[in-house]
Amino acid sequence: QVQLRESGGGSVQAGGSLKLSCAARGVNFRGCRMTWHRQAPGKERELVSSINGDGTTDYAESVKGRFTIAQDNLKTTLYLQMNSLKAEDTAVYYCAATCSRVYWGQGTQVTVSS
Repeated sequence: QVQLRESGGGSVQAGGSLKLSCAARGVNFRGCRMTWHRQAPGKERELVSSINGDGTTDYAESVKGRFTIAQDNLKTTLYLQMNSLKAEDTAVYYCAATCSRVYWGQGTQVTVSS
């Protein structure tokens, strides 16, 4: 059974940093595409970053140079290091695993005050 659980969200001032974690159970990282998404109030969920089983990464233009995605295959944990946070980064952040189907975590709130 696949289970994804995010942690590390919180409140921070603009310019600050947060590191999100996503503990994954039942997921083979090498066989899945792992992603971070976010959804701000009144907006659609958007893809923030992705990492494939071979380690290749991609980022939304809005977070390039500020966010870094990584995964620990041994601990089966996905990370999102977020630096130079802006008020517009405020959202609920979700991790997802695209394997034979898509699995979602419950989300963690990130609030950036200006």
